[in-house]
Amino acid sequence: MNIRKLFQNDDNKTIIGFKSHNIRIKDFFIDSQMRDVLFIIISIFSVVLSFIGTDIFRFDLVWIAIIFCGIPIFKEAIIGLYREFDIKADVLVSVAIVSSILIGELFAAGVIAVIMAIGGFLEEFTVSKTKVGIKKLIDLNPTNCTLVVNYNRKNENEIVIPANLLKVGDIVKVVPGEIVPVDGEIISGESSIDQSVLTGESIPVDKVVGDEVFSGTINLYGSFLMKATKKGEDSSLQRLIKIVESANPENAKVVRTADKWATFIVVIAFICAVLTLVYTGEIIRAVTILVVFCPCALILATPTAIMASIGNLTKVGILVKEGISIEKLAKIDQMVFDKTGTLTYGKPVVTKVIAYDNDISEKDLIRLFASLESPSEHPLAKAIVKYYKDNHDESLEKVSNFEMIIGKGIKANLNGSDLYAGNVEFLRSLNIEIPADFITERISKDLNLGATAIYLGREGKLLGAVLLADVLREDAADLINQLDKLGIKSTLLTGDNRNAAMHIASDVGIDDLKYNCLPEDKISKIKDFQSNDQMVAMIGDGINDAPALRQADIGISMGGVGSDISIEASDVCLVSDDIKHIPHLLALSRKTLKTINIGIAFALGLNIIATILAAFGYLGPIGGAFVHNIGSVIVIIYSALLLRFQY
Repeated sequence: MNIRKLFQNDDNKTIIGFKSHNIRIKDFFIDSQMRDVLFIIISIFSVVLSFIGTDIFRFDLVWIAIIFCGIPIFKEAIIGLYREFDIKADVLVSVAIVSSILIGELFAAGVIAVIMAIGGFLEEFTVSKTKVGIKKLIDLNPTNCTLVVNYNRKNENEIVIPANLLKVGDIVKVVPGEIVPVDGEIISGESSIDQSVLTGESIPVDKVVGDEVFSGTINLYGSFLMKATKKGEDSSLQRLIKIVESANPENAKVVRTADKWATFIVVIAFICAVLTLVYTGEIIRAVTILVVFCPCALILATPTAIMASIGNLTKVGILVKEGISIEKLAKIDQMVFDKTGTLTYGKPVVTKVIAYDNDISEKDLIRLFASLESPSEHPLAKAIVKYYKDNHDESLEKVSNFEMIIGKGIKANLNGSDLYAGNVEFLRSLNIEIPADFITERISKDLNLGATAIYLGREGKLLGAVLLADVLREDAADLINQLDKLGIKSTLLTGDNRNAAMHIASDVGIDDLKYNCLPEDKISKIKDFQSNDQMVAMIGDGINDAPALRQADIGISMGGVGSDISIEASDVCLVSDDIKHIPHLLALSRKTLKTINIGIAFALGLNIIATILAAFGYLGPIGGAFVHNIGSVIVIIYSALLLRFQY
């Protein structure tokens, strides 16, 4: 039920269209969206004024709400019947509004129209936001790039061309801050590349001659030349875009609970009314049956429970985009986790400070590290400086002649001594010996579990090392335990290597895991679950998780560390990144579905009893109106109890 559809032609119904991955967002959409909001606000005011008894020349202001919010509902009901031969909740709502008007319950008609209009608007708004999220993913693909013509010849030249014109074998120049335009191989230069768009891993990867680079990733520091190995449409980012556009779960079309009863209720109501009129000849009894069979309580059972549930979740920092997601969450069998940013914090932190020998303390070692790294903008450097400032009060020393050697490390002068920090190859190239047993005995185990080691040397001597890693969230193990109590199985899908993945899985208590995953691998695993009739929820934070979030029956994104695209692709957003509330989300969803079913059963039972009484003349129109309203009030109050639910 969407107000917008009443006021726009068929062309304007297509808000976002795809043509060669170019998005067309029509200005009309923004205008109509604002118009929806304006109509709903006006309707709410008219209902309030009607409630307090305000009118204009005996004109009940609630008619404004009925016209602005009710007519679009009538239109959708007629379209559903005429074009699709289907009776949905729009028909139920229309019957409820018309019946309320017929017996003089204008206020009830206005309230029903406003509530359903608000729900319809929120759904349309969510759909538009999801499509904008796909646009953001497409925008990661650079429009232009620098093509090197006649490479290694006298007439070598650089020209700027559209990135989609690149061919296999073309030589492309990429400077710091640029997005890599196409998959390829570095043939000159070196740099650090942010690959989180594809892998989800937060730590940049050093790239040298011969290494592969991928479209959509970001060149952080050095300039380099690369040879294109794929055409633009076959590149990693374009493949990810296609996956996100197409990864809609086959079972995503879940019919609303109210819709399931729509045909039954409407048909039975009219049959009972006609039969009563035929056998008794009393039209008043027939009208009363239509009034009492008016499905207001039935219709309100679902939206009021959903609204109360969403309100409850908002208090703990969980946003649910669509009410239908609550029904799906109640039926989840399998929870699939990404590692980085979900089970872990998604940022590198210092986990160990290791002095090589007793000539320097760990405190002095980390102070030298932090002083040397302080001029750098590298994520690992920032993590080292943050660790020092969080744990020590003494100020850092100022270095001079700072220099970054891309892909290797940094060097600077401190108090007349040259300091060097970087990887093993960098320090050994400076004739600083790093004994193999030092690495084997004190560092290798952490490296195998996904840590990164940075070594520090001074005047030809090794001083020590720091280890950085993405650490596990404090609530991760308890979360898996709570899910197990709810009967929900957990699976870990990560791009990490085997040792790192198994270490994390062991720490949190996950038995089912898959490592070295690309986006398509995650989708394949989720499809396997779904093919076995399992409802799957996926929780992730990176752009690379967006296809899996859409493929899953429910996608849950991290609102703080998560990318905008993963958030838009998901159904649920953890605004504060607090995963400990996921069991509450699932338990509340189950309670909500139970509440909806009880509300529907109560409404049906009340309708049947009232219909029998009306058919035998024991209940007149006034009594029918009372039953009509009291039933709705009881359903609303019962649903509102969900606001106080705690798990």
